[in-house]
Amino acid sequence: MSQTLSDLWLSAFPSALWLPTAALAAVLLDRLLGEVPRWHPLAGFGNLASFIEKALNRGCCARMAGILAWALAVLPWVALAIWFKRYDFWGWLTDTVLLYFALGGRSLAEHGERVARDLAAGDLPAAREHVGWIVSRKTSELDESGVAKACVESTLENGNDAIFGALFWFVLFGGVGAVLFRLANTLDAMWGYKNERFFYFGWAAARIDDVLNYLPARLTALSYALCGETKRGMACWRRQAPGWDSPNAGPVMAAGAGSLGLILGGAAIYHGKLEERPPLGEGRPPRAEDVSRAIALVRRSLALWLALYLMAGVACA
Repeated sequence: MSQTLSDLWLSAFPSALWLPTAALAAVLLDRLLGEVPRWHPLAGFGNLASFIEKALNRGCCARMAGILAWALAVLPWVALAIWFKRYDFWGWLTDTVLLYFALGGRSLAEHGERVARDLAAGDLPAAREHVGWIVSRKTSELDESGVAKACVESTLENGNDAIFGALFWFVLFGGVGAVLFRLANTLDAMWGYKNERFFYFGWAAARIDDVLNYLPARLTALSYALCGETKRGMACWRRQAPGWDSPNAGPVMAAGAGSLGLILGGAAIYHGKLEERPPLGEGRPPRAEDVSRAIALVRRSLALWLALYLMAGVACA
């Protein structure tokens, strides 16, 4: 039966369409189902990463220990994904499932929409609490505009981390690429802090994520500009991104802010310290309704990526 199904698949779909259709299927699964509520693979990976970090991050040769920890956490799963790689229906299905688990588009939108509803209802304490779930800054003293700004920034930046980065590496290497990117990005979120505990140990995780995100972030920035106010988005990217600490978040948020006609950046409290961040974008400060506009920009950009990918597959078929 499996051989018959594979034969039908091979005859129905040219090889050039395997990955584009798998990407479309994974995005639809994410949109329809969202993240699985229990036993999500990334949750288990996070527990494994915490165990490895506690075992190896003991102060001696911390940078080398961080490199070893990254390799132990990520490479076995990448090798397993390579081992599962097949060029038939079951391989297509595996690629689809791996990309689905790597995506977080619906979760990103749901978090943003929850904050937008809180703000629309005038429930500022709830909005502060809920935006605190998705940002690392202090949110307990933010006003309505501050909450909206934090949520828009998170939506734009995580659009790259939760969607476009995984999709970029999927285009290049299928499910293997999606697994590599998502696990590396997760370790950066866990270990990539410049504090006493992770300054040296998390160096490898932060640098590897910067490298893997370099091209996806710039394609994401270009997509945000093309799907909004293009001229302003491109100008803000070119002028403001070099002043941002993160080499990848800067282009993404500058282009997104300019495309939406909003001012982002500015002062924020991270881990008890006030940080003055350069301004991003042009226009007015964000309001509650701008969270939905940021989510819509991410979705239009995703539609653009999928359309181009499918068109390229059809052209090569």
